[in-house]
Amino acid sequence: MLVFLIILGVILIVSLISSIKIVNTGQVFVVERLGQFNKLLEPGWHFLIPYVDFVRRRVSTKQQIIDIQPQTVITKDNVNIQIDNVIFYKVINAKDAVYNIENYMEGIRYATITNMRNIVGEMTLDEVLSGRDRINSKLLTIVDEITDAYGIKLLSVEIKNILPPREIQEAMEKQMKAERNKRAVILEAEGAKQAEIARAEGEKQSRILEAEAEKEANIRRAEGLREAQLLEAQGKADAIEAVAKAEAEAIKKVNAAIIESGTNETVIALKQVEALKEMANNPANKLILPNETLSSLGSIAAIGEMLKK
Repeated sequence: MLVFLIILGVILIVSLISSIKIVNTGQVFVVERLGQFNKLLEPGWHFLIPYVDFVRRRVSTKQQIIDIQPQTVITKDNVNIQIDNVIFYKVINAKDAVYNIENYMEGIRYATITNMRNIVGEMTLDEVLSGRDRINSKLLTIVDEITDAYGIKLLSVEIKNILPPREIQEAMEKQMKAERNKRAVILEAEGAKQAEIARAEGEKQSRILEAEAEKEANIRRAEGLREAQLLEAQGKADAIEAVAKAEAEAIKKVNAAIIESGTNETVIALKQVEALKEMANNPANKLILPNETLSSLGSIAAIGEMLKK
């Protein structure tokens, strides 16, 4: 009897302990009662009826990842390529994820593979290689509609790699190499063109500067010549003015002397002699004397002799 009571006590204690459930953050427990869905246990601790309530499944509500291995896909232009994807998803409704599909991860995987083949099959190889974002977007839209029934929300579908056949890869590498060489030649030609333009522009600017310098030099030279001519003309004018002043002063003195001495035939005769002498000294001058002048030369000569005495 005592042994029975001990065994019964142990069973009750074990049952009591097992009826207490602690749910961690990021998880949800799906609980059944007598084989039927009863409730969802959120994070925290809960008490279940022993042998009546049963935890059907523990479901993670955190973001999860499915890595799909490379799959062979045929493009519209009959090229076999391999594509592998990465899917990011999150369980929104744990009840639907448990009761609407046996394995929601496999459902996501096969839905992605099937629809990826359909999408890529309508595209050429070049469109596939250049249209990753378009493929990801279409795939996400289609598969997300399918997984709504599972209580799953697809967050993102990404293509990791697209692997064409080896011969196509080699052809693409040759094409890329040729394209790079073409761009290099174009860039080199463009650089040479720009260099020639820059050189021509430099020569043009140099010629312009030389012409400007020559123009400035000519202007300065002309100004200098003008200044020199002005100074020379001013010097001549000053000299003429000085000579005129000296002659005027001399004439004044002569007139003053004549006035002081009165009408003196001797002075007048001397002035005539000096004038004739000056005219005779110039070989370009010709003297045409009237008879009266010739007749008076004797008296002039006599006057000269008298002055000598």
